Amino acid sequence: MSSPQAVQEKAPVEENTATAKAAVLQAPQKVDVEQIEAEPGQGEVRIKLEGSGVCASNIPVWEGRDWFNYPVTPGEPGHEGWGVIDAVGEGVTKFKKGDRVTALTYNAYATHDIAKEESTVKLPASLEGKPFPGEPLGCAMNIFERSDIQKGQKVAIVGSGFLGLLLIQLAKSAGAEVIAVSRRAFSLEAAKKAGADHLIEMDDHYKIIEKVKELTGENFCERVIECTGKEWPLNLSIELTGERGKLIVAGFHQDGMRSVNVQMLNWRGIDMISAHERDPQQYIKGIKNAIKAVEDGKMDPFPLFTHKFSLEEMEKAYEHLTQRPDGFIKALIVN
Repeated sequence: MSSPQAVQEKAPVEENTATAKAAVLQAPQKVDVEQIEAEPGQGEVRIKLEGSGVCASNIPVWEGRDWFNYPVTPGEPGHEGWGVIDAVGEGVTKFKKGDRVTALTYNAYATHDIAKEESTVKLPASLEGKPFPGEPLGCAMNIFERSDIQKGQKVAIVGSGFLGLLLIQLAKSAGAEVIAVSRRAFSLEAAKKAGADHLIEMDDHYKIIEKVKELTGENFCERVIECTGKEWPLNLSIELTGERGKLIVAGFHQDGMRSVNVQMLNWRGIDMISAHERDPQQYIKGIKNAIKAVEDGKMDPFPLFTHKFSLEEMEKAYEHLTQRPDGFIKALIVN
């Protein structure tokens, strides 16, 4: 029989349990917060989330579409999380408890989420205390890389939401002359602050074309990046692209088929590039490039995080995302 002294000296067993909770979309426009279990498995880490960005790609599941089933998995569709590792699974060698990271996770509207080791990026000391939703920042860097923007080019960016504003910053850092086209007066003002050289209200199709024609000496733009995910701005973007130019589709088109002006694409010899990535390691590369771009002063996302909400305020966050009141650019869910 063991003595009390022997029991007291026994090595403690590390406890990997956590009190965790997540937002759950029970039905379109109806969110509850529930208790969840979050335990890292082989090759995984658990992140105690500081927060997650709210992405425009969430709008269809929030509003409701025929192809969604409810309730959704707790924490979905949050995928822009960052925080501190508080538990590691077996076999993890690159990270330890206490590391501050961002990662590709898919249930980040929560206090904790699980990430694969290879899908996790450590954040440097230079970002200490700053929100860093790695996935959308990595997405912006991947789009920028696919855009192949060169110094002196005229670049139109159609849509001045969070993504468009980041791309304006990056295009300016590359030495381009940037034309921002956006619907809201507030967005155009934000585009100006981001460095855009010319501002055009997205109102009349042919008036916009004539204005860009005038600004580019009738040659239109070497690069056009469409960031809206809507059909009309996509076709507008085709007409703003010059001969042998590149049209980069950065908007997330997820609400049906598109009728596209292929005649114009053919006639001008335009390269049309869908800049969405599906390889997780390409996203990881983008996140690492985003960290460097922020450190080098080529991208400054922090003024664009305009609103913060708690998990219990998820419905309010979604409402801001869909209604986009003046002053709104990007919301964060913070813990």
